[in-house]
Amino acid sequence: MENNPLSLAELNALVRRSIQACFPDAYWVQAELSDVRANSSGHCYLEFVQKDAAGNALVAKARGIIWAGTFARLKPYFETETGQAFVSGIKVLVKVTVGFHELYGYSLTVVDIDPTYTLGDMARRRKEILDRLQREGILTLNKELELPELAQRIAVISSPTAAGYGDFCNQLLHNASGFVFYTRLFSAVMQGDKVEASVIAALDRIYHEMDRWDVVVIIRGGGAVSDFSGFDTYDLAANCAQFPLPVITGIGHERDDTVIDKVAHTRVKTPTAAAEFLTDHLRRTAERLEGFVQYIYQEVPLRLSREKERLEGWLAHMPVKVQMCLQRENFVQERLAKRMETALQVRMQTERHRLELWSQRIEAASPDVLLKRGYSITLKDGRAVTDVSSLKPGDVVETRLAKGRFRSKVVG
Repeated sequence: MENNPLSLAELNALVRRSIQACFPDAYWVQAELSDVRANSSGHCYLEFVQKDAAGNALVAKARGIIWAGTFARLKPYFETETGQAFVSGIKVLVKVTVGFHELYGYSLTVVDIDPTYTLGDMARRRKEILDRLQREGILTLNKELELPELAQRIAVISSPTAAGYGDFCNQLLHNASGFVFYTRLFSAVMQGDKVEASVIAALDRIYHEMDRWDVVVIIRGGGAVSDFSGFDTYDLAANCAQFPLPVITGIGHERDDTVIDKVAHTRVKTPTAAAEFLTDHLRRTAERLEGFVQYIYQEVPLRLSREKERLEGWLAHMPVKVQMCLQRENFVQERLAKRMETALQVRMQTERHRLELWSQRIEAASPDVLLKRGYSITLKDGRAVTDVSSLKPGDVVETRLAKGRFRSKVVG
């Protein structure tokens, strides 16, 4: 062998024949699309990758190709069935043949695709997003907002060239009830890989002038159903769920709800349906107001009539009631007067008795009474002498008796 070495082309040819012999059939393979490119000839070149579930690192990679004839058939079939564009980042189940080319190396040629696998993966991703929103407590925040009774100031997120935007505006402008709506477009990309960032940016612009608007409407119309993948992202859903104004979605996807449909205050199928929803809501408000007006015109006169009758009844009974009140008051006053008279008499008797007692005490303490009992009073210079030491020889004192008085002179 060392004397007869193989050329690289011969070695690659040997590998090709070996692979053809070992893998003669077609095989179903699960993988993620990467670097999907379609050229002018209609062929689609791409890579199949497998990532580590834990670290998201690549663990396998293979070059793939879908020939123009097959790609023209499989791409619309896949996108119609899944509503998902055939782009990088999605997981697919494809039927491939294994090949090896002397110049281009190992590759997988796609001959068929099973869209149900991708649908399952998309459903799983949607469920994961919704479960995360639920855990974070924000899944139903926007649904819990109250739609204003007069929702006439509408902030619209849409593409300015979208047919759906025109349909929405025309429907509001020419509504049968003649209601006036005020709309303003907040332009955004509504298809492709820029949907998420563009719509979030539009929501931010509305947020900074939130007081000017009653509701937000996100609409698009026409286009392929494969353009809806941009509405199935966590960041966009979280922004819609937590937005402080009610969000109405009408993005033209009739078969399945996108994630933002799930978190929006109200989901309708089309832009026209969004306009009809707003018109119907305002009509119901107008009907309630009309009911209030009828109530005022019908019930208020009746209420006034009943109150007038009540007032007349009171006026008719007022003299009798006043007389009864006066009689009751007179009776009360008479009872109070009698009670006061009795109380005064009792008080007068009590005070009279107290005066008699004091009179007796004063009379008992009178000097005349003491003198009558044989006591006498000795006076010097008009004052009673109570201490003999206050006298000296030669002093003249006066002695009072019960009957009469006499003078005497102190001799010792």
